Amino acid sequence: MPSFEEARGIILAHVKPLGEETVPLMDAFGRLVSRDIIAPWDLPLYDNSAMDGFAVHAADCTSAPTRLNITGFLPAGGDVAAMVEPGCAVRIMTGAPIPPGCNAVVPIEEAEVDGDHVVISHKVLPRQHVRVRGGDVGAGAPVLAEGTGIRPAEVGMLAAMGQALVPVYRKARIAILSTGDELIELGERPVSGKVINSNALSLAAAVREAGAEPVLVGIARDNVESHREKMLQALCCDALITSAGVSAGDRDLVREVAAGLGAEELFWKIGMKPGGPTAFSTWQGKPIFSLPGNPVSTMVTFELLVKPALLKMMGHRKVVPPFVKGILAEDAHKKPGKLHFIRVTVKKRHGRHVAYCAGEQHTAILSTMTRCDALAALPCDATFIPAGSEVDLALLREVDLVSECEAAVGYLH
Repeated sequence: MPSFEEARGIILAHVKPLGEETVPLMDAFGRLVSRDIIAPWDLPLYDNSAMDGFAVHAADCTSAPTRLNITGFLPAGGDVAAMVEPGCAVRIMTGAPIPPGCNAVVPIEEAEVDGDHVVISHKVLPRQHVRVRGGDVGAGAPVLAEGTGIRPAEVGMLAAMGQALVPVYRKARIAILSTGDELIELGERPVSGKVINSNALSLAAAVREAGAEPVLVGIARDNVESHREKMLQALCCDALITSAGVSAGDRDLVREVAAGLGAEELFWKIGMKPGGPTAFSTWQGKPIFSLPGNPVSTMVTFELLVKPALLKMMGHRKVVPPFVKGILAEDAHKKPGKLHFIRVTVKKRHGRHVAYCAGEQHTAILSTMTRCDALAALPCDATFIPAGSEVDLALLREVDLVSECEAAVGYLH
């Protein structure tokens, strides 16, 4: 039975990026570029003014004051004027091209207009208030490296470089299959013995949060034919996540049917809790993540094992977020032999993460997942972890600083 770290390593060794597709620029937002983007031209494309003011030749303004003739006006988007002769200046607006014969701009607030003349009262330096051609990015230079995430700033840069279409790593399509005769779909009225198929929807939300596309394929009933039909339908996608049916009961058919379809099982059971019965297989190169059915086990194993794999499939390089160090606010007890992940709420105090039990840790208690900020890893061999001990935290969301009032009372003694 592999440890948690070994299981995650096996998974990541058996998934690879899906390849690329080309999409319109706005559809590329939130994706990763799949190849280096090279600048086709200089940015800016021409010397232009960084200020409203007067375009001048710095050599005309080496002593103060300097009186220059105003011979023209250049708005942003205007055509470059004729050569500006020595002793002359051109009124210019921000973004307008620097006219030939000029190499500096004097801001309007630093100049005094006197009829057809402008008086400059200080020395002017070459290139002052000029955005120089190629000063941001030169033609032929890399703009975005392969694997860069496309945020608003990257959208702006790509647009400035004329990239109407962008090569990105393909978004993974992830099939989600729940199993069990006890399940009913959302919208049906639950009765005794029946459970709403909430795992499928929480997994779909988690898949979408990871940047992939969830594909709900419904419920496989507790017979081989239903499992086979649903799994074959699901394996048209890039990966399959199943929920429940992965233990050793008479109706736990996921592993049996996957093997019958030709899937290669790489492990079953992990030295972790929750999530011990998790299995991982591949079918024609496609990963199959077979997760336990208890809601908390499903969500924890997705976060710690499946999500890193999906990120790698979509071109991410940093797929395993580092654990942060935290302090337990309360004693914790566990059985030895497995790495335990407990649900905790977290407060930041004096730069440290302080972890509090989020409630009952049974894997059927879904409400603790709505409250928890992190999963605290309790060492395999430990049985008692006293308050004040340092533990590793897998953060699930941003945590807040405690208020001054709370800090004054003291959350950890």
